[in-house]
Amino acid sequence: MSFDLVFIGGTGDLAWRKLMPALFQAFRHGKLPPGGRILSVAREDYADDSYRNWLQTRFQDVEFARRPGDEEFARFATLVHYLRVDLSQPADYVRLREWLAAAGGDNARSDGPADTVVLYLATSPHLFPQICEQLGSVGLNGPRVRVVLEKPLGHDLESAQEINRVVRSVFSETQAFRIDHYLGKSAVQNLMALRFGNALFEPLWRRESIANIQITLAEQLGVGTRGDFYDRTGALRDMIQNHALQLLTMIAMEPPSRNDADAIRDEKLKVLQALKPFTAESVLRDVVRGQYRRGTVDGKPAPGYLEEAGVPSDSRTETFVALRTEVQNWRWAGVPFYLRTGKRLAAYEAQIVVNFRPTPHSIFPGSNTPNKLVIKLQPEDGLELHLLAAKGSGQSEALSPVSLDLDFDQAFAENRVGAYERLLLEAIAGRLNLFVRSDEQEQAWRWVEPILRTWERDNDISAGPRPYPAGTWGPAAASALVARDGCAWPEEQ
Repeated sequence: MSFDLVFIGGTGDLAWRKLMPALFQAFRHGKLPPGGRILSVAREDYADDSYRNWLQTRFQDVEFARRPGDEEFARFATLVHYLRVDLSQPADYVRLREWLAAAGGDNARSDGPADTVVLYLATSPHLFPQICEQLGSVGLNGPRVRVVLEKPLGHDLESAQEINRVVRSVFSETQAFRIDHYLGKSAVQNLMALRFGNALFEPLWRRESIANIQITLAEQLGVGTRGDFYDRTGALRDMIQNHALQLLTMIAMEPPSRNDADAIRDEKLKVLQALKPFTAESVLRDVVRGQYRRGTVDGKPAPGYLEEAGVPSDSRTETFVALRTEVQNWRWAGVPFYLRTGKRLAAYEAQIVVNFRPTPHSIFPGSNTPNKLVIKLQPEDGLELHLLAAKGSGQSEALSPVSLDLDFDQAFAENRVGAYERLLLEAIAGRLNLFVRSDEQEQAWRWVEPILRTWERDNDISAGPRPYPAGTWGPAAASALVARDGCAWPEEQ
């Protein structure tokens, strides 16, 4: 199957930091289908060779498991092309269509147009409607075309619905691939396998056995050079509305009838629709927002958020969110789900912790520590099952905590596939299982909207986010949030 993969915004950070390195890894692993071309389009005045040289220089700033050598990069670069395009000029979309049709020139295909064209919109989301309309006007929306939309898709429910309205007016739902790179992580794929490919956990995966579930997406980095963008976004929009809620749906969904995109996404949508809705009162009770101040991270001084470049000195944008919610259905009724994300926290980690209920009656002296399952997403990738066991020393009947640790990097060491690599290959293949459907995305916005509106109102009358020192686990109120239910975050247990 021949393909053309087009990065619209091919000189931006996303393209050279994430997308091109992912394609290089797919090339290195021999996963790219034959007969492929990779085209970057942007306003900069490059030709094929000068763009390839620029990209090779940029690759020096990208972390690879094994850095590309000159010869290896040169082989990959034969697939890479560049076309100067001004996205505001309709005539340039005609030039793009002609390039893809292989209408002559050095880049022409000997066997005619590609079987599949994937248009990846690696631009600011506010440009998506304009780009989609222009693509449609020149006929780049036929059945062989797919469009990939990078998050954040919209700023609130209304803007997300408008983007989806324009996208649907040009492309069918089966042509639209809304990307959430967390869904491409190996551990998330193994979460599906753990739940629906094995019989061990399913009888326990319900309110009778599980006490609470905690999802943590923690970063040690600050906003860096993205201060202006981040201040218009915040942690709720950047992480909770998409990544955290997608993970929650994977944990809480019912078994799909088949391993099919719509069957899976139907079940995920049901979870989003079953989430306990927020009111102004419950936002104040069950949601904690914070903003980092000057502190120490890994022994090095770190500036506060208000000191970062591009951030207004009076900003009330949150860099931390912790919240409590419930899935209101028979399987999960009464089980708290805690979501937490933030920047400049004490560690870089993403994980899901499933805390099981204690045994109803302990016959052993000492602690009756409940079991827990830890699903590690980054930087490690694996599973930990925490149990109690007898030491076997003959001196005591007390039990001690032990863990069964599965490291996916060790278990499947050969040619591990990264998130963006997997998602790009899925988009080329036309498989929608790992992508977000428009009704899912809009329902997620609908659920967070009361939080946004309450914060907008409270910013006029209160001090805004709670401060926390960089290098800590966020405001103390986040600990109080879970302690109210007799629970604790993993680092506090």
